[in-house]
Amino acid sequence: MARRLRFNGTGSGEGSCPAIHEDLDTGEVIVHGPRLTDPDALAQLQHIDEDEIPIVMPRNTLIDFGPKDRDAEPRIFNPQQFARLFENFQHSAWHLEMRKRYAVDEATDTYAQFARGEAPTWDLDTPWSRGIRAKTADGVHVGRVRIVDNPPTEGQLYLLAHAEKNAALGEDVRNMWREDAMRANLPDEDFWIFDSHIVAVCVFDDDDNLTGAELITEPARVNQYNRVRDVAQHHATPFRKFAAELAAKEE
Repeated sequence: MARRLRFNGTGSGEGSCPAIHEDLDTGEVIVHGPRLTDPDALAQLQHIDEDEIPIVMPRNTLIDFGPKDRDAEPRIFNPQQFARLFENFQHSAWHLEMRKRYAVDEATDTYAQFARGEAPTWDLDTPWSRGIRAKTADGVHVGRVRIVDNPPTEGQLYLLAHAEKNAALGEDVRNMWREDAMRANLPDEDFWIFDSHIVAVCVFDDDDNLTGAELITEPARVNQYNRVRDVAQHHATPFRKFAAELAAKEE
């Protein structure tokens, strides 16, 4: 079906490019203007696919004629789209893990080993492992704070053991008791922050399966999540110290 486009305006003063149009059905914005061709400038662009064309758009044109309202509906990524975020981040990725269990963990051989009381044999050569290890080896920060109930669930104890693998990949893993998280007013949300400007709030079904993620990029909301990260990092305990304190508590 053909798009229904509305001409919003142009900053040229003569009715030509650059200009902004808006799709009346989808709310998508279409811009056109001079194509960016300078090789040195093109080399600085990030996240540009082969089928995308960079154009030059005056700031005032975007301010004057771009839509002012944000989408009312949340932007939900499916698991495949969510996975791409882990390929594209440049500087940091951080995860607050609030759940009592993750169904994906329980489908692994290492979880079965752990449940039998055996030491899990961690595979450091999976695609995920290679990707994260390459990031951290290049100086990228990857971190997690895992919330733990008192007493811990089996899934949380598994993740406490799994932290050895995370650490081997270069991640900074910390733990925090749920009662401490509640006192610190941490939200009951499981989310990732990428490069401090993209938040992905994980969406789970009733069986604790990850079904997707809500993408948040609005600066004010992102800043709220960055503050949560800072509070959690401040109050959380490095996982090896946490594990030792838990073991001493159970003796």
